Parts: sequence; C-alpha cells; structure tokens
Amino acid sequence: MDDVDPTVPPSGTGCVECDATGGWWFHLRRCAACGHVGCCDSSPSQHASAHAGATGHRVIQSFEPGEDWCWDYVDGRFTDGLQLAPPTSHPATQPAPGPAGRVPADWQRRLH
Repeated sequence: MDDVDPTVPPSGTGCVECDATGGWWFHLRRCAACGHVGCCDSSPSQHASAHAGATGHRVIQSFEPGEDWCWDYVDGRFTDGLQLAPPTSHPATQPAPGPAGRVPADWQRRLH
C-alpha cells in the first residue's frame, strides 16, 4: 500500500495536538504514513481522523498496548498485519484515558 511507510517511527507517546494544548485523550491512533500520533474518534478532539482528513493519509493503526489492528478511512474497514517501526504503542505505564493528571473526573460524559 502506497499510504504506509513502515520505517517511520511514531511522533511521540501521546496525541501531538492534545499534548501541545494541554488536552487529554481516550485512546491513541498512529498514522501509518507519517507516524503522527493522534487521539481516537471517541476522544473529545478526534485528532487522528482530523489528521487523516487534512493530509489524505488514509491508514491508522491502534497505538494501544496489545493492539495491532488498522483502520482504512477511505475503504471504511479494519485490517491487520501491518508491521510499523517501534514502538508500536504508548508505554504500558501510561494510562488510558490519559495522560495522567489531565483527564477530567467526568471524562466518560465527554466521550463521543
């Protein structure tokens, strides 16, 4: 697939935009084309899908420990089997939702 670069490492251990603005996320997704880590569509800001829309990068992979599924925004389907550069998830010690200290007490009511 042309939209996947297996050599690019992730952009960090958390959502790039949420980290920059002091926000929080429910789960994380990693762009398979450029490594951008963004928050999932259940998160308040939905940065992973916004990144896909802005860049045309169509495939994301879960950035959660123990998960390796992928989603293709164009085809609207799940896939698996992509081998991307490590690390393949945020640190297991990082909570979800996260990051620690920025998640509001009523976080469940704020999910999409």
